[in-house]
Amino acid sequence: MYATCLFCQKDLGRNESLETFPVGRRLAFDAAKGRLWVVCPHCERWNLSPLEERWEAIEQAERYYRDTKRRVATDNVGLAKLRDGTTLVRIGEPLRPEFAAWRYGDQFGRRRKRQMALAGVGLGALGVLVVGGVTAGVGIGGFGWLISRAGMGIVRGSGETVVAKIKAPNGETLNVRRRHLLETTIEPGPYEPLAVNLRYAGGQRYFEGADAMHVASRIIPAANRFGGSKQSVASAVDQIEQEGSAEAFLERLASVAAVTTRPASGASRTRRRRGHWRWNNTDWNTGIFAMNNVQRLALEMALHEEAERAAMEGELHTLEAAWREAEEIASIADSLLLPPTVDQAFDDIKRRTSKE
Repeated sequence: MYATCLFCQKDLGRNESLETFPVGRRLAFDAAKGRLWVVCPHCERWNLSPLEERWEAIEQAERYYRDTKRRVATDNVGLAKLRDGTTLVRIGEPLRPEFAAWRYGDQFGRRRKRQMALAGVGLGALGVLVVGGVTAGVGIGGFGWLISRAGMGIVRGSGETVVAKIKAPNGETLNVRRRHLLETTIEPGPYEPLAVNLRYAGGQRYFEGADAMHVASRIIPAANRFGGSKQSVASAVDQIEQEGSAEAFLERLASVAAVTTRPASGASRTRRRRGHWRWNNTDWNTGIFAMNNVQRLALEMALHEEAERAAMEGELHTLEAAWREAEEIASIADSLLLPPTVDQAFDDIKRRTSKE
């Protein structure tokens, strides 16, 4: 197999996924027609591989494509990214999309362990302070409420901490503090399935559609700072899979969240200096926190999946046009000199892939 592009003569790169075909970081294949291309990373032209080097690589690529959950597809072209960074472009009828649940268990588990360790250190230090005060003969009855508030602050985090900086469409940077999440709501939009009514330092702003998804993806991790247990993550995955897709889950959750994230009726505002308003809501079961832990975890997962799907789908239209051009060339090239074993190889591949 050649290692340089037939069109620009630059290096095609290498991959560590296909042992029988280590050339290229983006491979395109059509199992039904027995085509295998290496897409040049420089000029993006499709290099058709020699017939004798395709068969095992096509089978392996098809197997890897089916195994990965990070994939999107149109009616003709599918795109999947393997763990080592290799990209597979699959030509043919799309497979049923699957939710990439395996990616989130470790991520939320690590976050949970890290935050619990930090909270444990803080609570331990507070306990030492209390014990020291008692030993010194200082009564704690009079300021027990203060100790209680300090303990809750360690667990919840400071309400004044800036947890996200959102770049608004007009270029303004919106500083979102943790307490602003108590007054932030998620709801269906009039034109899009998802909308966010965001509180931030000095005001409130409404986002819808793609902008709302971007805002939500920035603030929800702050509400999920303690991650989730294996059971919670599994329950969150089940909620998404029951809806059939991340997109369908977001649409359903927006309807539910329109009620659950509604600000508390007792919330009030007081004017601060320079004309700014500050919300006096101290109920940590309102706004984003009104959703339960499983709902928030599922929301973060679904937002991540949709962002990745949108990014990958942006490549598909370009890939489909490139494939049609490459297929025309490949059909001519392959018909010039076909060894007698080609038809048999086609039949073998079709039979094996149909069984899978």
